[in-house]
Amino acid sequence: MLLPLAISLPTLPIEDPILKFLLILTIILAAPLVLNKLKIPYLLGLIIAGAVIGPHGLNLVLRDSSIILSGTAGLLYIMFLSGLDMDMSDFRHNSRRSLVFGLYTFCIPLGMGILAGRYVLGFPLYSSVLLAGLFASQTLVAYPIVSKLGISRDKAVTIAVGGTVITDTLALLLLTIVVGLATNSVEEGFWWRLGLSVVGCIAVIVFVFPRLAHWFFKRCSDAVSQYIFVLVLVFLGAWLAHLAGLEPIIGAFLSGLALNRLIPGTSPLMNRIEFVGHAIFIPFFLIGVGMLIDYRAFFRDWESLEVAAVMIVLITVAKYLAAYCTQKTFRLSRDQRTLIFGLSSAHVAATLAAVMVGYNVILGHTPDGEPIRLLDESVLNGTILMILATCTVSTFATQRGAHNIALHDAAQQPERVAGEHVLIPVSYEEDIAELVGLSISLTKQRHRSLYGLNAVDSSRDDPQVEKRARKLLDEAVRAAAGADIHLHSLLRYDVNIVNAIVNVVRERNITDLVLGMHRDRATFGSVMLPEMLMGTASALGKTIPAVLAQSNVTTFVYRSRQPMATVRRHLVVVPRKAELEAGFQTWLLRIRHLAHDAGTPLHFFAPATTIEHLRRNRRKPDIAGYTVCEQGWDELPALLGEVRPNDCVWLVMSRRDRLSYHPLMARAAAMLEELVPENNFVLVFPIQAGDTERLLSI
Repeated sequence: MLLPLAISLPTLPIEDPILKFLLILTIILAAPLVLNKLKIPYLLGLIIAGAVIGPHGLNLVLRDSSIILSGTAGLLYIMFLSGLDMDMSDFRHNSRRSLVFGLYTFCIPLGMGILAGRYVLGFPLYSSVLLAGLFASQTLVAYPIVSKLGISRDKAVTIAVGGTVITDTLALLLLTIVVGLATNSVEEGFWWRLGLSVVGCIAVIVFVFPRLAHWFFKRCSDAVSQYIFVLVLVFLGAWLAHLAGLEPIIGAFLSGLALNRLIPGTSPLMNRIEFVGHAIFIPFFLIGVGMLIDYRAFFRDWESLEVAAVMIVLITVAKYLAAYCTQKTFRLSRDQRTLIFGLSSAHVAATLAAVMVGYNVILGHTPDGEPIRLLDESVLNGTILMILATCTVSTFATQRGAHNIALHDAAQQPERVAGEHVLIPVSYEEDIAELVGLSISLTKQRHRSLYGLNAVDSSRDDPQVEKRARKLLDEAVRAAAGADIHLHSLLRYDVNIVNAIVNVVRERNITDLVLGMHRDRATFGSVMLPEMLMGTASALGKTIPAVLAQSNVTTFVYRSRQPMATVRRHLVVVPRKAELEAGFQTWLLRIRHLAHDAGTPLHFFAPATTIEHLRRNRRKPDIAGYTVCEQGWDELPALLGEVRPNDCVWLVMSRRDRLSYHPLMARAAAMLEELVPENNFVLVFPIQAGDTERLLSI
């Protein structure tokens, strides 16, 4: 006889970790489908969902240690991403603006909060100052909206993010000082310890973290290890900030700034960081915020409602005034003002930290034995209601401003007749990731198409050769997919690799060709080289000169010795009259785009006449560290002798008998191999005007 299966229904709140996790994942999955129809922003929907399933709603899930842990990680992740996404050149350019906005968004709410606490709510001085600190702090809850719309490098976003760090730092320092004064714990040496701990924490994160990450990324290429290493630095930075008396979110943001240059926006690592954050960490944080909301506080007592109303109205007005003053000071657009207001109006992280600290500080007891708190229960309840209101305002305002800015930016983009079609011939597995990465960094995502090519000798019938070719192409597809980019794989049967490359260039309308430096075991086939090319064959091999002889597209020949993300300077040597060549603007745009994406300084070495064109075409502040020097190909050996270990050398080349040709170009590849054997270098062959037969020489 079969025994009936014992099926037990789950009790509320759900304690089974599997069922709890399943419920939250279902909410994350279903939220976009439902909210899009209701016109409710996704972030606000997750907060509402958290309120519904939380302990103050249907009581399906408790806000236990697992939710708190996930939410804390999500909050740190938001701050880390905001630092990582920031355009460092623009941040430096707008640092004064961020400082001014930070002071606006701190001082205006602080002044209004002190007056409201003292004369509207009747709080003591220290309680009023601490309440005002709650008004001044802010949380970038709506930042994922900006990130998804692709405007994270807009001037308004940079100002808002930089201002958030400033105002949160000041607010949390104010919290430390007020609590110390209220409890009479400010003894001799307090200010020295606080100042030294804050400076020490910032110094470690800003100066040690980049060097540690640079060392690690040069020695480890494993994708999982790199991602875990980044998480370690995020939480280490948060912990160091906590030790220094700062809020951990400050440490997470500084960690993002420290790693900004080492994780380019188009890199596979950046794609993994954003994917995991938006899929898991950030939604868990927003749902956890919703669980704090207690709708019963609306009906509990009038004092809580009064405090909540004062907080909501004053915070909204103060943050709007700060955004308005910033707009008028720096002549920003109305949409940028709306975006700054939206990003700065939400209050979650630092606000919760401050109110919980104030609530737990007991100054004494009443005759009845009731504790006298620095911030009483009405402020705690009012804060919960204020979180819901400010997150709602922040989400709608940010979505409106960001959407309008994104539409405006799209309208300003010039229409292109043709896109950027990049061909990457792959021959060696160890070169594939770097070649694909360079191709992605050189071009703009909206216009690029990537093609991976491997040629099989049509005269040979060897299944192993075809199998190896498909394996190499699959590896190239995976390398591009890691950056969320599709790569078209082309398996070509031809008499030799040169014919295959040249024919694909013509058939696919290729605009850019990215080649790896030849290796000793490279095959060439039966193509005969012109006599004038034979001098360079020993350094470039035979395939590269032959391809250059039969095609006239922008070509990059890349020799990698370290990941491009770990390069600290790009040195570009430009020949005389390079500005007169047909492809001058194209290669210059490509190099600028790569340096802008990585935030790496560009140093141009060119004759005086060419320097004028480089300066004239510079777009501030697109590139971090843009310098030009009146040196060029005549001083090439001396320049190569001064190259530093983590520099990448770019030589702008020319075919013989063209306008910008220099005699040293015939020996350039060999000189690089000899003088900078441990450095990355790229030989750039621009498009050059002239008959094909006359483009047969380097």
